[in-house]
Amino acid sequence: MLPRALTGGWALPATRGCRVAAAVRNSGQARRVATGVAASSAEAPQEEAASSAAPRQQRRSSRLDQLKDARPFSDFLTDNFQRQHDYLRISLTERCNLRCVYCMPEEGVPLSPQRELLTTPEIVMLSSVFVSQGVNKIRLTGGEPTVRRDILPLMQQIGALRSHGLKELCLTTNGLALHRKLDGMVEAGLTGVNLSLDTLDPWQFQIMTRRKGFDAVMKSIDKVLEVNKHGARIKLKINCVVMRGVNDREIVPFVEMTREQDIEIRFIEYMPFDGNKWNQNKMFSYSEMLDLIREKYPGLSKVQDHKNDTSKTWKIPGFVGRIGFITSMTHNFCGTCNRLRITSDGNLKVCLFGNAEVSLRDILRQSNAGEPIDEEAYKAMEKIVMDRRQGLSDPTTGLAPNEKELLNVIGMAVKRKKEKHAGIGQLEHMKNRPMILIDAAHPFPISPLQATTLGPGRNRLVAPTPSDRLLPLDFLRPNIPTHAQQLRFFSRTRRSLQDADRTKLTHVSETGSAHMVSISDKTITKRIATAICRVQFTDATAIRLVKENQIKKGDVLGVARVAGIMAAKRTSDLIPLCHPIAISKVTVEFSVNGSSEEIGWIDVEATVACEGKTGVEMEALTSASTAALTIYDMCKAVDKGMVVEGLRVVLKEGGKSGRWVDGVQNPSV
Repeated sequence: MLPRALTGGWALPATRGCRVAAAVRNSGQARRVATGVAASSAEAPQEEAASSAAPRQQRRSSRLDQLKDARPFSDFLTDNFQRQHDYLRISLTERCNLRCVYCMPEEGVPLSPQRELLTTPEIVMLSSVFVSQGVNKIRLTGGEPTVRRDILPLMQQIGALRSHGLKELCLTTNGLALHRKLDGMVEAGLTGVNLSLDTLDPWQFQIMTRRKGFDAVMKSIDKVLEVNKHGARIKLKINCVVMRGVNDREIVPFVEMTREQDIEIRFIEYMPFDGNKWNQNKMFSYSEMLDLIREKYPGLSKVQDHKNDTSKTWKIPGFVGRIGFITSMTHNFCGTCNRLRITSDGNLKVCLFGNAEVSLRDILRQSNAGEPIDEEAYKAMEKIVMDRRQGLSDPTTGLAPNEKELLNVIGMAVKRKKEKHAGIGQLEHMKNRPMILIDAAHPFPISPLQATTLGPGRNRLVAPTPSDRLLPLDFLRPNIPTHAQQLRFFSRTRRSLQDADRTKLTHVSETGSAHMVSISDKTITKRIATAICRVQFTDATAIRLVKENQIKKGDVLGVARVAGIMAAKRTSDLIPLCHPIAISKVTVEFSVNGSSEEIGWIDVEATVACEGKTGVEMEALTSASTAALTIYDMCKAVDKGMVVEGLRVVLKEGGKSGRWVDGVQNPSV
């Protein structure tokens, strides 16, 4: 089978071993690819017949497209501002294999029970309902969608909706696993990849994502470019969230990526979501980015955008790729918004920044007695729908048995969509899902759709404006936290208030879990720290042999000095929550005390310096202790009773707290 991107249509039933690179091996095969027919040279007459039939087929397809375009757009997907929502984003999972600082709270997020998440058949059924109403673009998101085990068969089933009007099947990913699954995704009908990458520095990548994986991401970018050389035609966009003082210096290096590669780099204004500790000072605005790029590339010019583009596109003369800016905070694009979102737990979200959600999952499962719809149940429902379709003239009906109920709820939610999202001052204080869960599970949202009990077991939806009427809510679940969730939420809030005036451990979150402290707001200064410790001997022979350099293992102090220097440079590998930093200098000194007749000791002093955003106390402590342990290791054959003691920091300079000497802050001398 040939990949969809090479056939001009969507994938035919595939053989497991099909790969993109083999699809265009010679020009004869390339001609066959253009018609989607894998004919051998012995089948030339059939090939010619297919070629002659192609214009007729194209004319017929064109007429069908014109008829579809001529039909009124679905009222269910049209809001009160006449915005037509033909773009659907579906979260496949709330899990992610990274922990990006702007996306996920430091303490992580609670994962939903598996039964609360959409099954593969449910995702396919909801996709078909939306496509039947005019959605022509579906983007699969997360969490990280590639961690879902059945991502490939799921994409194949969604790709089959091409015949019902779907034109684009896209993926948003962090790229960690994309290179391993890309061939199968191209075969399933993938047309576009948005890859999130916020730095081109491997060390900074580890700090920003709290994980390793930079090389894997770059491998995925190279893989997309490779399959495009063979005709896959995947639109590749790299999304970079720009944060002042963190990665704003990398804007120009990102722009350079577009010089010779057909890539669109999109710079995104840092946006507030629950748990990402957003503040306006961190936001690097669209106008600032433009000014910075123009300094290097004065020929930068605007490109005409499409009506529903979220990105403002620019191009540098002579560069192959393009540059985009997503200006959610300073120049919102709400006036032409055509996007809807389905979270991984099945809630419909009509605005990225809105906290109102309604459950499509619960309505869908009504047709299965409230239980998750597995493959067996799906096949039975599919047969019912197929039988129903035979009596209808419109073949665009979705796959859900209770489609009418779904559409009514979807229509009500879309009609309540606001003209634009809130401004910066409101957004940063609004309770919303963390970014990792915008397409995922419950973050305790506070919905403007308030539930009012009208009697035992019966609810109605109270509209937020006096002019709206009460709507029956037998099948509509407002997004209200469960009792257990409320307890956790208020317990966490109470603890936060209690701790507000107390000193807290910086590496422990409000929930008690360990996390790495953010240094994004700190200033780069020269920082120095000195740590000391002592190796106390119990045998006078050891001191004599060290002084005479007669220890059998070699030069004790020379080896210990090298060990201390190496340890300082590897501190972040040894201490889990330490930031990796660029050390500028390490010195390790020793003072040997005692004569050949006395039981003596060796004092160890390690000093570490850097220019950075965080101090080097841990590096100094690691250096001194490792040097002392090296002395212990080399002398233990002579003195098994040695003691390493007194490890502490005696000097710290730089940073907000200034100079600190052996317990005294900012000493006068």
